[in-house]
Amino acid sequence: MTVARRKFDAVIVGAGGGGMRAALQLSEAGLKVAVLSKVFPTRSHTVAAQGGIAAALGNVTEDNWHWHMYDTVKGSDYLGDQDAIEFMCRQASEVVYELEHYGMPFDRLENGKIYQRPFGGQSQNFGGAQATRSCAVADRTGHAMLHTLYQRNVRANTQFFVEWMGLDLIRDEHGDVLGVSALDIETGEVMILQARATLFATGGGARIFSASTNAFINTGDGLAMAARAGVPLQDMEFWQFHPTGVYGVGILISEAVRGEGGYLLNKDGERFMERYAPHAKDLASRDVVSRAMTTEIKEGRGCGRDADHLLLKLDHLGGNVIKARLPGIREIAIKFAHADPVQEPIPVVPTAHYMMGGIPTNFHGQVVAPYKTGPEEVVQGFYAVGECACVSVHGANRLGTNSLLDILVFGRAAGNQIIEDLKRNTHHKHLPGDAADKALARLARLDSRKDGENVAQVGDMLRKTMQAHCGVFRFADLLKQGVDKISEVAERVKNTEIRDKSRVFNTARVEALELDNLVEVALATMVSAQARKESRGAHARDDFPHRDDDKWLKHTLYFSEDRRLDYKPVRLKPLTVESFPPKARTY
Repeated sequence: MTVARRKFDAVIVGAGGGGMRAALQLSEAGLKVAVLSKVFPTRSHTVAAQGGIAAALGNVTEDNWHWHMYDTVKGSDYLGDQDAIEFMCRQASEVVYELEHYGMPFDRLENGKIYQRPFGGQSQNFGGAQATRSCAVADRTGHAMLHTLYQRNVRANTQFFVEWMGLDLIRDEHGDVLGVSALDIETGEVMILQARATLFATGGGARIFSASTNAFINTGDGLAMAARAGVPLQDMEFWQFHPTGVYGVGILISEAVRGEGGYLLNKDGERFMERYAPHAKDLASRDVVSRAMTTEIKEGRGCGRDADHLLLKLDHLGGNVIKARLPGIREIAIKFAHADPVQEPIPVVPTAHYMMGGIPTNFHGQVVAPYKTGPEEVVQGFYAVGECACVSVHGANRLGTNSLLDILVFGRAAGNQIIEDLKRNTHHKHLPGDAADKALARLARLDSRKDGENVAQVGDMLRKTMQAHCGVFRFADLLKQGVDKISEVAERVKNTEIRDKSRVFNTARVEALELDNLVEVALATMVSAQARKESRGAHARDDFPHRDDDKWLKHTLYFSEDRRLDYKPVRLKPLTVESFPPKARTY
């Protein structure tokens, strides 16, 4: 099969906030940029981000970037790299004002400054008041951000490949990355997109779980492409379960609800978070709130006929506040929970939400990894930003509204780094003769397989296995069984078939390819989780209930080829300030 080739200065896979922020930097520098997306850019999953962008502007309460940095280090349960965290928090105000100047329609205070609301895990050190740090556009901040960045990219002549799917990373004999093979979903054509710089901004992969706030497109494509190409995945045991997913559906109810004054209740009408986090209460960090909710349900204080969920109360805020500050939340609650929050509480339950792990990078967006063996070094030509990347600023647990900040800061940083790198690398490197062979082989398998496994059924088994064996609380026996079961699922994935062999808009083929990616992410997660014998952040082991800094203050590296694990130290030294040494984490 002849595969067409196109050349660009930079190819970006993923058109969410991180990908479009990087693309804008590159296009405005005059580079030829291609952005691939499985969906129209403004439908990327960043659109679902509701609560805001963290930045220590100090518009509502006293604040500064040092406190933001401290909160982020503490929130990470000290697994975050402190140089990267300082880099992000120091640049937060600048990237927010930059976005404002691009036309982002932030909500405003009466004095005209950007409106900010409190969020979980933010300090209470300002005369007893909590820092108010999250810059918001009602509860549709991600939606506003995507449209703002897309419009600027159109102005900058960024070239978008809409409804295209990245298939495999292309590396040469030196390990340098030269681009990607990709599938045009509309025509079924495979093409090589050759580039001097390749950036992944493919988002998360929480569709490995049955209950997830993630869109159906979040199938870990970038992670799997990197893993298949020999790049390890970092800290894949750490998955954030958001405390408030709509019961029975999983759709996100933003932490902004609690930031505006909403709170959780058990079946007895008790504000139970006062027992688990006496100071922060409902605005403790997400891992703390999710474990508290799960404990309430396990101990019989859940709500409803099956006592399997809890209630989020916000009617006391008043209809005017809800309609002005939380209009999208009200709409979601009415449509999916059949509850109008102006009048009644919303039934909620912890739901898989965000991946703290990913492709290891430095804070310039460059992918850093040992290639099979040897010391860690920059993978030439390869960059990653956003949820698919592990910088690591979130460590073992991400604070709310640091995700939109992450994609802005590191999207811009990666763009700047690529511009500098391409000044030195002025020519495209020679493509290997087998550049598209791996992708073509996977497609050929799907086209030729008969009487194989059903993609939907195998995918359902994958999600059920992850939900049952690697959830909010983790148990030694379930993790051991989970490794065996997910390994069995991986073997079944190799034998999947699609009955529709057509080429044009064949969504069955896309779903089968996505399952190839999901199983890579699931294996990395389960193997890494079984190996980490401590509780830290979102990784809560029943048999090892305490954090163990002596043995486990280190990052996990998972290698797909032989499912091998390695480790590397956490960077505890910031760039310019004193480090924050690990200590007991309480809220």
